[in-house]
Amino acid sequence: MHIDAHALLSRPLAPASEAWRNPLELLLASTGEGIYGVDLEGLCVFINLAGARMIGFEPHEVLGRNMHELTHHAHADGHRYPEAQCPIFNAFRQGLPCRIDSEVFWRRDGSAFPVEYSSHPIVDQGEVRGAVVTFVDITERRRAADALQRAKDELEERVRERTGALETALHQVRELAAWSETVREEERTRIAREVHDELGSLLVALKMDVNWMDKRLAEQTQRSPDAAEDMRSRMRCKCQNMSRLIENAVDNVGRIITDLRPSILDHQGLWAALEWQAQEFVQSAELILDWHMDVATAPEPPEPMAMAVFRIFQEMLSNVGRHAQANRLSVHIAVQGMALQLTVEDNGVGAPPQAFAAADAYGVMGMRERARHFGGDIQIDSAPGQGTRMCLTLVLPVETRSPT
Repeated sequence: MHIDAHALLSRPLAPASEAWRNPLELLLASTGEGIYGVDLEGLCVFINLAGARMIGFEPHEVLGRNMHELTHHAHADGHRYPEAQCPIFNAFRQGLPCRIDSEVFWRRDGSAFPVEYSSHPIVDQGEVRGAVVTFVDITERRRAADALQRAKDELEERVRERTGALETALHQVRELAAWSETVREEERTRIAREVHDELGSLLVALKMDVNWMDKRLAEQTQRSPDAAEDMRSRMRCKCQNMSRLIENAVDNVGRIITDLRPSILDHQGLWAALEWQAQEFVQSAELILDWHMDVATAPEPPEPMAMAVFRIFQEMLSNVGRHAQANRLSVHIAVQGMALQLTVEDNGVGAPPQAFAAADAYGVMGMRERARHFGGDIQIDSAPGQGTRMCLTLVLPVETRSPT
């Protein structure tokens, strides 16, 4: 079909429809914002349907009424809002436009709602004739802002809690470091004292006996045969005594070295060292041992991990010795796949869970730190009168030492 564009353009325009004869009225009716006008006395000259409905009226019920007294007469807390302070009226009284979002309008039923409104003076031939006010209900916006503020407050509270927890953890770490240093120094002092008291006294006795022998040997050539025979007998007794002292010194040196680092850990590996430590502990503590170890095909962990597991095991046994008051000890060690599980359980007095999470539970903190360093974890189950169960779970690395 052919359309003659020139003919269409040259065709005379039809008269405007009646629907378009009052564009201002159409504009007021189509907007969702409330719009009204007031004269110099503050009386309503016009109001659109949306504005009237927002304050609970029909448009014809509002015309001619004082808008401040009708919908802006009080603050949000109910206190009277003097007309002289109303920014809307200042728009035509002082020629000052304004935009406010911190006040409320009041409905016909006495309820209030937060609004954002603007007021602009109407000027005709240089004179102010009134003002036009536009307003919107910002209840949802305020609700969203309040929700956002609550979320912000909750976030800040969580940040404060996390910060407090981090500060507490940092304080505990510092205390643990200080405690570790104290324990280290005490251990050095103990070792020094034992070396001094045990080995020192033995070596002094040996030195005195050697000096005695040297002196008597010098005198032997000046004595009679009978005296020489008696001297030889006494020297044999001295030599035998020196031999015993030397044996004691060797035993003490071995014990001190074992306390510092058991040689069995280096020569026979972790599994043998754990069994040896358990047997030594129950013998000294006079406990009944229920021992079970299933590591037949398990490889030896690398040296740093093996030492950590051994020290954790020592601390578990130490806790039993210091606090449990038990008469039976159960040790279960198993490796499934590459997962090591080491469990120490006693039938002692037990303790509440918070005792193991206390700020001064340095032994437990030390065990957890050792385990955490190698990606492991320690679970502690205990209750008063029900004994204590400590379980170390650790994944062995793929590259481990071959069993010796």
